[in-house]
Amino acid sequence: MHRVRFRDPGGAVRTGEWDDDGIHFGAKTYDPEEVDFLAPCEPTKLVCVGRNYAEHAEEMDNDIPDRPMLFLKGPNAVAGHGDVVEIPAGKQVEHEAELAVVIGEQCRDVDPDEAMGVVAGYTCANDITNRNDQRREQNWVRGKAFDGAAPLGPVLATPDEVPEDARVQLRVNGETRQDSSFEHVVFSVPELIAESTSYLTLEPGDAILTGTPEGVGPLEDGDRVEVEVEGVGVLEHEVRAE
Repeated sequence: MHRVRFRDPGGAVRTGEWDDDGIHFGAKTYDPEEVDFLAPCEPTKLVCVGRNYAEHAEEMDNDIPDRPMLFLKGPNAVAGHGDVVEIPAGKQVEHEAELAVVIGEQCRDVDPDEAMGVVAGYTCANDITNRNDQRREQNWVRGKAFDGAAPLGPVLATPDEVPEDARVQLRVNGETRQDSSFEHVVFSVPELIAESTSYLTLEPGDAILTGTPEGVGPLEDGDRVEVEVEGVGVLEHEVRAE
């Protein structure tokens, strides 16, 4: 099932099911072209994972971590399908396509064997990064957590829709920049949930961004970005320089 949050033509926020016939809510079916898409979840925080693909670590000239490398983005960073994201002017800003895991219930100290039980579903994410400031700080607030730095969407796909080795791709203005699959990650979804919840309580709607494959590259004013995760769909957004 693909669940989508949207604002209907009357301005009401709805959550419906999206299939080939349109978006269904109650007795109504909406044309996707007639609604405004919202991020598929409302997180209190985004737990992000660095260097979870070995080849991405290599392209950034970094070592592969011996435990998940975690950092946070706040709700201010969330953007949705179809949004225009403002990127910091005069900075080296890059895209990072990711599969995001959305949490379905409050949880803490989750055992890896039970971790999939707290998963509501998956969505696409772009961990937009300001490299200039990322390289200058340790907590990555300027580099990773600026407004709109985490587009999510377009839907929340239930786990049965998404293969364990889901393909992850990113295109900029139609050109493929990233193309890999989740079979190449260092740490699996259960391992990431277990590690995160050993330190943090996760709330319903929180998301774990599971890392990006190799092929990260620059974004410029006016670029149109597509992040595609197999079984989820295609997240689209534009970028504009401040």
